[in-house]
Amino acid sequence: MKTLVTKVTERGQVSIPASIRESMQMIPGTTLLWNRGQDNYTCVITIVRKQQRKGAKAMLGYASTFRKPRTTAEWMAEIREGEER
Repeated sequence: MKTLVTKVTERGQVSIPASIRESMQMIPGTTLLWNRGQDNYTCVITIVRKQQRKGAKAMLGYASTFRKPRTTAEWMAEIREGEER
């Protein structure tokens, strides 16, 4: 395997070579877990994959795709519909 080298910028940023990003299926927003190795010269990087929710929790947020957001005034008008004045 070819050795790839990157540099740390002044702001502490590191670029991950495209070949590694592609082979590890990294996309923007991928979370990486950084751990220092046993010596001061190695680093272990792990990709953190989101676990798929199972059961009822899998439905959280799904219902919001069927309704549009409403203002507080709209909510209050619906709540007060049956009230006598």
